[in-house]
Amino acid sequence: MKICAIGLRGIPDVMGGIESHCQQLYPRMVEKGDSVVVIARSPYVRGNKYTYKGVDVVSVWTLKHKFLETFMHTFFAILYARIFVHPDVVHLHAIGPALFTPLARLLGMKVVVTHHGADYDRQKWNGLAKFILRSGEKMGVLFSNKMFVVGKTLTNRLKNEFSKQAGKIHYVPNGMLPSFTGDISASSLPKEMPISSQGYILTVGRLVPEKGFHDLVTAYKASNSHLKLVIVGQADHQDEYASTLVKQASDSIIFAGRRSGDELKALYKHARVFVLPSYHEGLPIVALEAISAGTPVILSDILPNKDIEAPVDSYFEVGNISDLAEKISHVDSLDLALDQEKFLYNFNWDRIAEKSSTLVKDIAEKGSSL
Repeated sequence: MKICAIGLRGIPDVMGGIESHCQQLYPRMVEKGDSVVVIARSPYVRGNKYTYKGVDVVSVWTLKHKFLETFMHTFFAILYARIFVHPDVVHLHAIGPALFTPLARLLGMKVVVTHHGADYDRQKWNGLAKFILRSGEKMGVLFSNKMFVVGKTLTNRLKNEFSKQAGKIHYVPNGMLPSFTGDISASSLPKEMPISSQGYILTVGRLVPEKGFHDLVTAYKASNSHLKLVIVGQADHQDEYASTLVKQASDSIIFAGRRSGDELKALYKHARVFVLPSYHEGLPIVALEAISAGTPVILSDILPNKDIEAPVDSYFEVGNISDLAEKISHVDSLDLALDQEKFLYNFNWDRIAEKSSTLVKDIAEKGSSL
């Protein structure tokens, strides 16, 4: 069975939750006998065609633009898939690309959409953009053969909202990486950073407003924590928000840029606590990675974060600076203990890949009515 994936920037090691999802999912589906072609966005990958762990990656041109990039690339990619790839199933990622589900169906292709989160809640979008994204969600539900949803609460909401399509809406979460569970020495921590094991607070993500890193920096400054704050990540598009945020760097607030491999594993493993203050998520892979590393987490109380079902003490009111500062100040007295094995079972990428492959095969073999 041939699957063509559209909507992500590319793999491997391209920053973003959807990209991390696909980087883990598709090689596992290839191992199970599927054939996968990822149509990547040209600004984010090197080379026109290459293979990553059995997954064929093809670069298709798009303009690198905060607002137009996704829609332009999805349109071109769907045409490319129809003319050159001839997939059994097109796999669209996120509700922006899902706006083109009817086009893919009109071109005779079967479609599964993965809903990675309510993107219309993102602070960066204006009213028109929010309307377009809500329309994409609706198009994805109505015209796809199946829809996968990474969040449990969002799955239930969509089933209730689109009751006639409830049978084709499936909860298929993000996973966590068992590779973070192994021993990794503190010697793998970035050498240029003045940090030591258990001596810092960690957060990871793109430098965009909805991640709430501005709240974290403010709360950190208001706390009496002796720990340093390490922020791993960068902006896709350099803007005023990211520039203003990075200007707050100090001896105690460290902007680490992008990290990968053993450095990233060590940063997760040796953090005293991982904090995710986001206003919007699908199901946060970075939080799952922290948990898989055995690191306690503090999360904003938005529904996608609560879907993780971390301990009560792990949550603070989103946007509440004083609440977050209090958590940071008294991290040693919080009950943040996690059943790591339970999480590793519930969010296991191999099981997620097996479920995805089974559901996609069902589409390829018989499809489903609209």
